[in-house]
Parts: sequence; structure tokens; C-alpha cells
Amino acid sequence: MSDSLVKIGAPPTQPPREPRPDWLRIRLKTPPRFHEVRRLVEDLNLNTVCQEARCPNIYECWGEHGTATFMILGDICTRRCGFCAVTSGRPAAGVDADEPDHVAEAVETMGIRHAVITSVDRDDLPDGGARHFADVTRAIHRRNPDTAVELLTPDFRGVPEALDIVLGAKPEVFSHNMETVPRLYRSARPGSRYHRSIELLADCASRRERGSYAGRVKTGIMIGIGETPDEIVETIRDIRAAGVEILTIGQYLQPTAQHLPVDRWVHPDEFASYREEALRLGFSHCESGPLVRSSYHAHEALAP
Repeated sequence: MSDSLVKIGAPPTQPPREPRPDWLRIRLKTPPRFHEVRRLVEDLNLNTVCQEARCPNIYECWGEHGTATFMILGDICTRRCGFCAVTSGRPAAGVDADEPDHVAEAVETMGIRHAVITSVDRDDLPDGGARHFADVTRAIHRRNPDTAVELLTPDFRGVPEALDIVLGAKPEVFSHNMETVPRLYRSARPGSRYHRSIELLADCASRRERGSYAGRVKTGIMIGIGETPDEIVETIRDIRAAGVEILTIGQYLQPTAQHLPVDRWVHPDEFASYREEALRLGFSHCESGPLVRSSYHAHEALAP
């Protein structure tokens, strides 16, 4: 652990059933633009992770910035992660062929210059949805040539050609979230494998180094579900060793009583120490704070 982490340490934490601390309190603001974005999403029959994952930043992103993170491939996930509010089950067969154009239209209407696209897991599809990600990316670029596209994808179950398909559409950012430390994968991500996710990111970073992919590589983790500070630092080091450039770290918030409980409220000073460690290790950009989510202020990672 670095000197800065030792100095800051892990501040005293609160029992998980106590009220959220002040730094996690959110002001609910719904200006006209918030309602405009909601109507547009509904009119185009789109899903957003802002709604499905109950993101705490929806009021800021929709109301103040007019941005949204689009969730493609439906709203039913084939996996059942212990932290995620998205509905699990058996999705309808196939994909929505109109979705790429609808997402591109929404990006144009909202004037988005950095579009973030994510999805549910679709293990029922042979390619895990890779071709649909590519179709959405190309549709956005055709209609919005000045817009950067950031893809936040599943692991595609390790299907070899999936990354070829996705990167072939030339997204400006490829992202896949590690979510948590290796020890907690069984409870938090029972359908996923830590090393499979690391290998996917490392493969993408390797292509960037070889010059076959010109974009950036990104991932995110959440903390406060039972990991230790040492485990967090080791995971950050694993991620950097894989060649990832951009990292987000945020507080886990229990979406319902049926999901994993919050183990502790992580103090902002501890988040700051992880950001210092990440930058020391060579990450080009790190967002680390209680309300940070993988797409929060995503455009800032590409700023010159």
C-alpha cells in the first residue's frame, strides 16, 4: 500500500443500517430538461441504465447536462448479479433491429458529444450481443460524426470473435467493468469470472499497443460491499497491469432489500487516496468518489 493510503487509512465506518452520511445525500432536481430527456427516451422506446440501475446521478445528468447512458439489447439480463437492480430472466428472442437508429436519433436530438452505450448480459445470443453493439456504434457515427462513442460491454462469455466485432466499429472508448475484488465475485458476480474480465481488458489494451485499435480502455469498480482497502489496491494494480488507462471507483448502494447489503460507507478521503494511487500507477484518468459511476463525467476522460 502506498504512503498516501497508509496515511489516510480507512476512516471509521458506519453500520450499514444507519442513514446515509451527508456526502451521499442527493438533491432531487427535475428542471424542464429532465422531463424532455425522459419523454425522448419513452418516445423512442429506449432503455437507459440511469433508470434500470437506479443511478443516483440521474437528476444531474438528465436535468443539468441533458445526457443519458443508453442500455441496448433489452431490459432483461441473463445473469443475476448480487448488486444490480436490472431485472434478471429470459429475454425475448433476437434483438430490436430499429434500436441502432433510435439511439442515434436520441444522441442527435439531445446534442450529445460523448455517447455512452451499455447493455444487459445476453448470454442467449451466440455473440453475446457484440454485433448489436457494433451496429449501434456505426449508426451513431453516421448520424453524429463529431460524437465520441463509449461502449460499456459485458464479457461476452469469452467468445473469441466478440472483441473483433465490437472494436471493428471503432468506438472511441472500450469499457468493461471489473465491479469488485476477486474474493467477492462468487457473491457479487456469480455468472462472471475475474480473470476472464481482466483478460478481455488486456486483449483490448494489447490491440491498442499494436495499433489495431485507436481508442481508450476503461473499467470501473464499486466499493463498500465487504472488500478490504488492501484488496482494493491490489485490484487497482491488476487493472493497471492489464493496460487499462481510465478507472472509475464509486460507493456501492444497495438497490433493494433483496440485494447485497452495504458493508460500509466509504469516506471521501479514502476515495481520494485510491485516486492518488491510481494516478501514481500510471492511469491517465481516474474518477473516484462516493457518487461516481462508470459513465459519470465520462467525456472528461477524453479531454486534452
